[in-house]
Amino acid sequence: MKNGMEFLVGLFMIAGFVAFGYLALQLGEVSLFSSSKTYTVIAQFDNIAGVKKGSSVQIAGVVVGKVSRIWLDEDGIANVALQVNKEVELSMDTMASVKSQGLIGDKFVALSLGGDDELLKDGSILTDTESSVDIESLISKFAFGGVK
Repeated sequence: MKNGMEFLVGLFMIAGFVAFGYLALQLGEVSLFSSSKTYTVIAQFDNIAGVKKGSSVQIAGVVVGKVSRIWLDEDGIANVALQVNKEVELSMDTMASVKSQGLIGDKFVALSLGGDDELLKDGSILTDTESSVDIESLISKFAFGGVK
């Protein structure tokens, strides 16, 4: 009887540790198994001020992916790797824009779907982009008379 009770307590403890580990991975946004559920599209921007690794990728306000990497190429163009859910099909004429949540909120990449029949594949490059608007420079130009 005592061995049976110890076995049940041990089994309960193992189940608790497994549940805790799963919860920690989910809340920490660790993607062990999700790489097969996404594909990567690279968007090229002149200015991506405020966009960070992990920023969301949205279509019509719905989160469909996240920013996985940001780097500069040899020409000084900002490249952003967008991990997009495989259920979302992007056409070749899709446009990527850097948007802000509210006036001074977090930046995210918004995708505007096109109508082309040809679809983007894993590793495709989006060049039809709209860069980030730098609010601080606009305000300073306006305040000090640089706007014409």
